[in-house]
Amino acid sequence: MVQGGTGRVVTGRVVAGRVLRTAVVGLAALAGMAALTAGPRLAVHADETTSPQNPQQLLHDMLQHESLPHTDLYEYTSDERSDRTGGHLWTERVVETGKGKIRRLLSEDGQPLSPERVATERRRLDAIAGDPAAFERAEAAQKNDEQHARQMLDSLPRGFLLENVTLNNGVWRMDYRPNPDYSPSGIEEHVLHGMSGWLTIDAHDMRLLHIEGKLAQDVTMGLGLINIRAGSNFASDRADQDGRWRTVMVHTDIRGHALIFKTISKSTDLTRRDFHYLESNLTIPEAVALLEK
Repeated sequence: MVQGGTGRVVTGRVVAGRVLRTAVVGLAALAGMAALTAGPRLAVHADETTSPQNPQQLLHDMLQHESLPHTDLYEYTSDERSDRTGGHLWTERVVETGKGKIRRLLSEDGQPLSPERVATERRRLDAIAGDPAAFERAEAAQKNDEQHARQMLDSLPRGFLLENVTLNNGVWRMDYRPNPDYSPSGIEEHVLHGMSGWLTIDAHDMRLLHIEGKLAQDVTMGLGLINIRAGSNFASDRADQDGRWRTVMVHTDIRGHALIFKTISKSTDLTRRDFHYLESNLTIPEAVALLEK
């Protein structure tokens, strides 16, 4: 069992919610920056005939490319089953803007929306177009999570031992497990540091292709207030879409227990498809108009 937190107990429900949310953010960081926008394809000269490189250097090079600034925006279709969707399978059309993602629900559990729900969706979108500032405020927390996730990725080379490096058909593969000499510094790092799994990297572009991991031991925080259970896991796939790297699949399954209150169960299954490039100066009202076509 891994212990985390300072041991100072505040209001139980508040602490439980905050710890669970930060744990999810930490897993999103390992899941290939699932919420972030695309990165451009860059020319990388990799000699695929050489023996496996230093795994730390491979990971460092990949992270350097993943952290490059990018402003590409896309429209795409998303199929998601998560807590956000109430456990239903939502098919949505998503338009990215510089201020956040705007979604339009198209179907639920494979069935078209009723006329009443279609009207509700249109009213919701019209409200976003009529008050872009309110939409931006609502998206601010998500933006902060994305920035924090980038910082969390930087801990990978320090917090994990990388082993069994192989190169096949232009793809580097390596296993990772917790580095026993590394001391996690925060809630998210305690959860991340308990993960073991494997990842693959495109040897030409040095971009993340796949990463998955599973929590080997329970992670307990706040003197037992929160317990994230062994077996909690995540996975993510990324792919080159017309020269831009996109996250096309995300899976997270976090289970645990919040002392006194309830069982924790946070899961997401998400796929993205049908990407179309957009102009980077798209405004929020323009994005809504695009979704309402």
